[in-house]
Amino acid sequence: MTDKTMTPEEVVGQLSSGMTIGIGGWGSRRKPMALVRALLRSGITDLTVVSYGGPDVGLLAAAGRIRRLVAPFATLDSIALEPNFRAARESGSITLTEYDEAMFMWGLHAAANRLPFMPVRAGLGSDVMRVNPELRTVTSPYADGEEFVAVPALRLDAALVHLNRADRLGNAQYLGPDPYFDDLFCEAADAAYVSCEQLVETAELAKSGPPQSLLVSRHSVTGVVETPNGAHFTSCAPDYGRDEAFQKLYAATPWPEFAARFLAGGGEHDYQTAVRTWHEEQK
Repeated sequence: MTDKTMTPEEVVGQLSSGMTIGIGGWGSRRKPMALVRALLRSGITDLTVVSYGGPDVGLLAAAGRIRRLVAPFATLDSIALEPNFRAARESGSITLTEYDEAMFMWGLHAAANRLPFMPVRAGLGSDVMRVNPELRTVTSPYADGEEFVAVPALRLDAALVHLNRADRLGNAQYLGPDPYFDDLFCEAADAAYVSCEQLVETAELAKSGPPQSLLVSRHSVTGVVETPNGAHFTSCAPDYGRDEAFQKLYAATPWPEFAARFLAGGGEHDYQTAVRTWHEEQK
């Protein structure tokens, strides 16, 4: 068995400009934010980002790292529209490929199964086809002759996901209410990196939750990073909820000011310290 533990910096060292990177989680829930922050500290740019978008998209867009975004939405959940995503779209600094949520999921399924596309009913009769004129339809070869949207595979050069627990081999477990398709992101990628709240022995994973909570298998994982509070400021239930006060600060603060205070340090420890200091100031 192979010990796959890495640091955030070592993960980013495996990435390069121009890649297609999938980011797991959903909106402002269980995002691999420590890995996103490590990416921001690098010089990597010109990315295609594939995500159920949240502040991961907003941070990377504000920093000018995204060339193209593939997403069904970009939201902070309790704040409906991700503000830095909105600013990037309004300025035309990023290109958006917008899919229906189901189309997006089946694009990941196609990539995970190494298929060129998956036929789906989602999108038919909607403006998804109008805003994505490159999409094609296919006709069932059977007697029904039904027409489907042929959703292209969302193949990823790399995937970044965050789970509650993981072992050193790459098995990873979610303990919250939803898997958020993190397993599909890993299987759709050539390389997948899992950050987690806590590294545990493999036997402990079986004790922490039911078998279905063992979401990500080591066969699809390249590296594992222990990053306590690594999803901040998104939620990582049941370990912690969303930091709503900090999220409001993020949404209301001009990007240069926010980046200078919270993202200019040399590592994740500096970020977490800056956040604690800000919270102390609010008391």
